[in-house]
Amino acid sequence: MADGFSASAGEIVVIGGGCYGTFYARQLERARARGALTYERVLLVDRDPECQASRELASSRDRQLVTSDWSAFLDEWLARPRGADNADAIVPSPLMPHLMYEWIVRRAGHRWPGRTVRSRPLDTEAGTPYDMPAPDGTRYLSHADWLCPTHCVEPAICPATRAPRTWEMADTVAALVPQLARMRTTAGPVIFNCRHRAYGVGMFDVVEVLGGDALVAGAGAGGAAVDVVIATVSSCHGAASLLALGPLAAV
Repeated sequence: MADGFSASAGEIVVIGGGCYGTFYARQLERARARGALTYERVLLVDRDPECQASRELASSRDRQLVTSDWSAFLDEWLARPRGADNADAIVPSPLMPHLMYEWIVRRAGHRWPGRTVRSRPLDTEAGTPYDMPAPDGTRYLSHADWLCPTHCVEPAICPATRAPRTWEMADTVAALVPQLARMRTTAGPVIFNCRHRAYGVGMFDVVEVLGGDALVAGAGAGGAAVDVVIATVSSCHGAASLLALGPLAAV
C-alpha cells in the first residue's frame, strides 16, 4: 500500500472488463482476503456483457459487472450524493480514453449552458522523453523512454533503471500552467492522481474527482475566459488536456 492512502475504500469502480479489469478485480479480492485492503464492493464497467471478466471471474456478492458505456455510467455514478468522508474510488485502465477530462467537460457544459466550453489543443511541450499530442488535443506524456514492466507500481526505485525515481508526473503537469499562463489566463491543474493502493492496483478517490470539478467551477465563476489544465496521471505517465471556457458575457 502506498504511503498516504487508507487501507479501506467504499465502492471501487474498475474501468473495463477486459484483461486489465479482470486482473485488477482478482488482485483486489486477494488484497482483501489477506487484510491489505477493505472495501464494500467492486463494480466492473464494460459495455460488453460477454467481456473477459464475465467469462473468467466467479460470481461474488461483493463484485458486480455493470453493462454500460463508461461515460454514461460515470455521469450517473458520480452524481450520487456523497458525504465528506466518502471513500469510493476509481481504478482506471491504461487503455481508456481521457474519461475524467471528458466528464469535467460535460459538467462544465451543464453548469454554463450557452457558454463556450471546448477543448483547446495543449500545444506546449512538457519536456518528457515521451510527449505525443493526440488528434483531440490531449497530450500523452511519459517519463520513461524504455519499456516499463507490466503492472509496475512505480516504486521509489525504478525497476527499469534500478536507480531512484526522481520524477513525478503531477509536478511535470503543474509546471505547464505558468508556461501556458504567459499566453492566456490559465487555471489548475486539476490532477486525478492514480496511486498504487494494494497488490498492483492503482486508483484515485472520488473526492479527488469532485474536488477537480469544484476547481473548474471556481475558475469559471468570475465570468472571464479561462483555460484549465486537467490531467490524469500516475507517477510516470499521464494524459493532459486543456479545457477552454469562453467569457460569460458572450452568452
